Amino acid sequence: MTIVVVIIYYFTQLLAYAIFARTLLSWFPLDKESIIFQALDSLTDPILVPLRKVVPMIGMIDITPMIAIFLLFGIGQALAGAI
Repeated sequence: MTIVVVIIYYFTQLLAYAIFARTLLSWFPLDKESIIFQALDSLTDPILVPLRKVVPMIGMIDITPMIAIFLLFGIGQALAGAI
């Protein structure tokens, strides 16, 4: 059971860092069709797309990545406390 919790913990951390990387890369005028963007999109879209339906934008600012990171870190901390 502990190994499953550790794997899920590291997966949530990986997703949080992938969302952070996607957010940072979106600020730069890079090719959106590159393999890096496609990999980050396919990894983070299952989390961000459903949250975008629930969380409204604040003006022109999308706060969905920040909320997703907070949720993932919260899940990770709860799992770390369960070990």
